[in-house]
Amino acid sequence: MTKTTAAAPVLGTRALNRATLDRQLLLRPSGLSPKAAVEHLLGLQAQNVKPPYYALAARLDGFVPEELSALMADREVVRIVTMRSTIHTHTADDCLTLRPLVQPARDRELTYFRKGLAGVDLDRLAALARDLVEAGPRTMKQLREALAEEWPDADPQSLAVAARCRLPLVQVTPRGLWGRSGQVALTTAEHWLGRPAEPAPTPDAVVLRYLAAFGPASVKDMQTWAGLTRLRPVFERLRPRLRTYRDEHGVELFDLPDAPRPDPDTPAPPRFLPEFDNLLLSHADRTRVVPEEHRGRSWQGNQAYCTLLVDGFLAGVWRLEPDALVVEPFGRLTRARREDVAEEAARLLRTMHPGQPYDIRFGTVVRT
Repeated sequence: MTKTTAAAPVLGTRALNRATLDRQLLLRPSGLSPKAAVEHLLGLQAQNVKPPYYALAARLDGFVPEELSALMADREVVRIVTMRSTIHTHTADDCLTLRPLVQPARDRELTYFRKGLAGVDLDRLAALARDLVEAGPRTMKQLREALAEEWPDADPQSLAVAARCRLPLVQVTPRGLWGRSGQVALTTAEHWLGRPAEPAPTPDAVVLRYLAAFGPASVKDMQTWAGLTRLRPVFERLRPRLRTYRDEHGVELFDLPDAPRPDPDTPAPPRFLPEFDNLLLSHADRTRVVPEEHRGRSWQGNQAYCTLLVDGFLAGVWRLEPDALVVEPFGRLTRARREDVAEEAARLLRTMHPGQPYDIRFGTVVRT
């Protein structure tokens, strides 16, 4: 531990929890527009179509799903692989800048497929794939088949993955629209948005944005969120502009001087979050939201559950059945908290499924 770190004020788990909830627009409903919220949060993780809608429903006052859907239809937000090699919903501007920032991570991803790409000229593959998807959106199957004609001895899946890694491929609509369905079809971000990619932003600028949305945070937290490495020099360069703290284990945390750090006893209403929500996946140390006794309980294999926050912390899971929203707390809820959870569940249903006759049911869960 450095002398500077040892002298820095300590932020306990509840202080980190309340600060992060505030930055994540989860401490109170936000009046931001859906587009402004997506920008502030640096995107919404979106392996599936519905999570970004539920993520905003938990965060925004008066959210209407059709608003985000309209932004996607108008190409003001898009679905693209960025941080942590996962699909995110980004604003068009962030799509064209954040993807170049994380391109080194996408290039490293190709090392896992080098056997299937033996003898393949990756620059030529990228150029051919660009021509293919810009001539008309292609599914991954169509992309595999077309590229395999050029490299018949290569692994077709590896060829398609290489195209996705080398090119900024967005999922075109109707995929991602609310109440619509559509298979994944891809074209380049530049072609879909009608403008060229921007130069990658400086890491300094993205660190400041990350802290505004996820801070206070350590270097390792930021690296976990971005899927990048070697960001320590960036934080050191920014140190004069930042405040430093430490957590209860002595880990150094950085933050913006004027960022909100609410009192640890600030009330945190229940929140229903979708699977893969940013809040649970964007720090190396997730104990600010996930109590140690509940670590791993929101996952089973590769399946992530929708999660429930009570008093700001992971406290259960939930699911939507044909006739009911079913809440499964990890432990007993007091009568007052149960009523608060039911009230928030009713608000979620009014927002996302107005007029539909869903019940709210509480079940018991033993997930390990």
